[in-house]
Amino acid sequence: MRKRINKECLINPTEDEILDREPLLAFSFYLSGRNNVLLSISDEIIENLDKGFLDTSIQTDLIGHASTLMWLWTLGAYEVVRTMSQAKGCFSESFNKKLSKLKKELAKARMPSAKMEKQGKKIPVNSNRSPDGWDIEKKDLLIGDPEEPISGRLMLESYDEIMSSLTIKEVIKHHQESYEENAIIPRAHTKNCR
Repeated sequence: MRKRINKECLINPTEDEILDREPLLAFSFYLSGRNNVLLSISDEIIENLDKGFLDTSIQTDLIGHASTLMWLWTLGAYEVVRTMSQAKGCFSESFNKKLSKLKKELAKARMPSAKMEKQGKKIPVNSNRSPDGWDIEKKDLLIGDPEEPISGRLMLESYDEIMSSLTIKEVIKHHQESYEENAIIPRAHTKNCR
């Protein structure tokens, strides 16, 4: 949210300028687009929380919408990070470590929400519950296992921080190259991977 806001508009950018701004393109055009969708949803969630938790009242329609978006965001963010984590050799070792940490964080929220199980266990979470808790003072949603809730805001910030930290030098190869070293792969968007 912070790092990616206020970027100047590029006019007739070179491929290097495009990849410098959006290095995930060098890994996958498709996944870079999904990441941008997630970042946009993240902004909308934060906006709804900020406007929904007022000092004198709570705008339940805005908080409810933020809650719905948070559920969808959690599922999507986990899948983006899982795909990137499984693409062995596509990212630098240091970025892979960040991805691994983020995947574990997201799994703690995803498992109770998607599978209604405690993360890493075949134990159910309470299914007679609201989708999330509210931290009114911090204008936050508490997500995941209701017995061990996670800050939605912190999850959004962690995703944003890690994904925004990716540089073109950390993208080693295109997504498809992680499957078959000898496959013929369209080279658009991978030409300048360094």
